[in-house]
Amino acid sequence: MRDLPVRHLGPADVPLMEAMLSLFGEVFADPASYCAERPEARYLEALLAGDTFIALAAVDGESVVGGLAAYELKKFEQARSEIYIYDLAVAARYRRQGIATALIESLRAIAAGRGAYVIFVQADLGDDAAIALYSKMGAREDVLHFDIPVRRPS
Repeated sequence: MRDLPVRHLGPADVPLMEAMLSLFGEVFADPASYCAERPEARYLEALLAGDTFIALAAVDGESVVGGLAAYELKKFEQARSEIYIYDLAVAARYRRQGIATALIESLRAIAAGRGAYVIFVQADLGDDAAIALYSKMGAREDVLHFDIPVRRPS
């Protein structure tokens, strides 16, 4: 298990956030989504300064080798929140070294500090590595996911 520092990114960490976007584009083989229309630094600063977005980066020297992006969702039925892991990726040569687990453990501490009651994440069928990781960390629920297109005015 490799012990690399995990950084909770803030508004001064835009270069690390940009490196994390590049990592996501590479790992998910989707550079168009993560790199082609990258937001300006001001947007990323505001996102990282907000209280609903959480970005964690595992760094090796100057390189981001693992990243986690999550959102805190304030609930309406009770005064509590839940944390949704939106993306989690580790560079290929750093996998199976405990980095993804360290990112999730860091998120767990942040979630506890915010009074969240649960962290949840989705995994695609066939992504056996992600399913194995999440299975060892929490209880599995089989649910259906639907993408509903946004209706744009004519």
